Amino acid sequence: MNKVSMGSRIREERLKSNLTQEQLAECVNVSTAYIGQIERGERNASLEILVQIVNTLGITIDYVLEESYVNKYNDTRMLFMIKRMLEGRDELETDTAVAVLHTLLECLDRYKKDPDRPSR
Repeated sequence: MNKVSMGSRIREERLKSNLTQEQLAECVNVSTAYIGQIERGERNASLEILVQIVNTLGITIDYVLEESYVNKYNDTRMLFMIKRMLEGRDELETDTAVAVLHTLLECLDRYKKDPDRPSR
């Protein structure tokens, strides 16, 4: 497990949530120093504390541990990423984003079938 990446993600999400280290520490009943050590990758959080942190921040454990997985784009992670990108969007924006993604994937499929495309 990459403690530095894990801590960095926790810090990033804490900041997005407009929480200080002190506020997060209070929510999960640990010291501010402990949160700082986790965010700097100096210390591993216990599973119990990690669950409390991700629940407080509204994120998933697999997101925090992303680099520990062989396939970082598994179904759960992919759905989470799409959900995060669409958060706060109205119905028209969401429908438009889905239509654009659909069109993009159709183009990629046509490109893959093109016999004249350059190979990698």
